[in-house]
Amino acid sequence: YGYGGFNISFPPSFSVARLILMKHMGGVYAQANLRGGGEYGETWHRGGTLERKQNVFDDMHACAEFLISSGYTCPSKLAIQGGSNGGLLVGACINQRPDLYGCGVAQVGVMDMLRFHKFTIGHAWCTEFGCSDKAEDFEWLYKYSPLHNVKKPSGGAQFPSMLLLTGDHDDRVVPLHSLKYIAEVQHKLCHPSSNQRNPIIVKIDTKSGHGAGKPTDKLLEETADIYAFISHVLEGGWTD
Repeated sequence: YGYGGFNISFPPSFSVARLILMKHMGGVYAQANLRGGGEYGETWHRGGTLERKQNVFDDMHACAEFLISSGYTCPSKLAIQGGSNGGLLVGACINQRPDLYGCGVAQVGVMDMLRFHKFTIGHAWCTEFGCSDKAEDFEWLYKYSPLHNVKKPSGGAQFPSMLLLTGDHDDRVVPLHSLKYIAEVQHKLCHPSSNQRNPIIVKIDTKSGHGAGKPTDKLLEETADIYAFISHVLEGGWTD
């Protein structure tokens, strides 16, 4: 799991759901502290902003490579997850290194980095990302924007399995981000002549927003869907 933005820290925390993942589904959970977050002060935060945003994705790739080289997992069994700015992280990482990940779960992600500032509160993120209306900012935003960097993997490889989640009433990261990205991936990779067999799907929750204040039954349903998807595509199992 990763986020890497807005000076937000992700210290260790307790989660019943993640205990289920580890105890019953054979999972290993790793939480990545990435530049852009607040774990190591303002310099750490600034190291993942504006023209330095690629550092965040490089950090995530490095974490994945460490888990693989240390024997915890292998690329075909490695899933990454993030929400909002962390959804951007998932989209960018899967685009850049489809060979490194087996599955990506992006919740309410910011996927269109050229137009995010044109919708609802998106303009407030320009201090973190930059703004495509400025020629200099456009150059770095275009290089990693998930929507604009979907490519077919080389050598006949498949794109990793992906699950996107969004809410039809999300007024912070409007659902068009997830919908445009999933449409682009499916258009380029999921057609009859393609060898893409890994699922690329989106779940659109109704009467739902960005996530804060979500009722318990919806949280349980969403978590179950995410872990079931990861377990299925990575060929996991269940142990009592």
